[in-house]
Amino acid sequence: MGQILRERIKQTAPFEGPEQEAMLNLFVASAHVRRRVEAACNEFDLQFAHHNVLRILRGAHPDGHPRCEIIERMLDPSPDVTRLIDKLVERDLVERSRSEQDRRLTIHTITDEGLGLLEELDPKIRDVQDWFDERVADRDLRHLSRICEGIYEG
Repeated sequence: MGQILRERIKQTAPFEGPEQEAMLNLFVASAHVRRRVEAACNEFDLQFAHHNVLRILRGAHPDGHPRCEIIERMLDPSPDVTRLIDKLVERDLVERSRSEQDRRLTIHTITDEGLGLLEELDPKIRDVQDWFDERVADRDLRHLSRICEGIYEG
């Protein structure tokens, strides 16, 4: 094992151990899948993080979320979520409003334009999921999910 990875990263030396090989494989595979999702997002002039924020807000539609809640739900929390949301607001994909319960909180909601954009993008994302599914057997998908959860839980 590891020959494909060594060729991919142009490494001639053996790996330090199976843990290094597995971790590097995870990095390479994750980046490969992410690039495919990013390519789909780029067709709509979105970054991966923009898509993630829009999906979070679609899940909370019509109520929305404050920024702190969006950050907690992000797949890869960005250090500058305010700037990400600003770009979505500029494109009329997200709206800001003050919370009626706590006027200090700003609530972000997805607009009809944002919902429409996601509806157009969803088939492209499903194509990436189908591509992924073709490469990984169903039993391995469940096993992979268990392994990943074991890595990041707690």
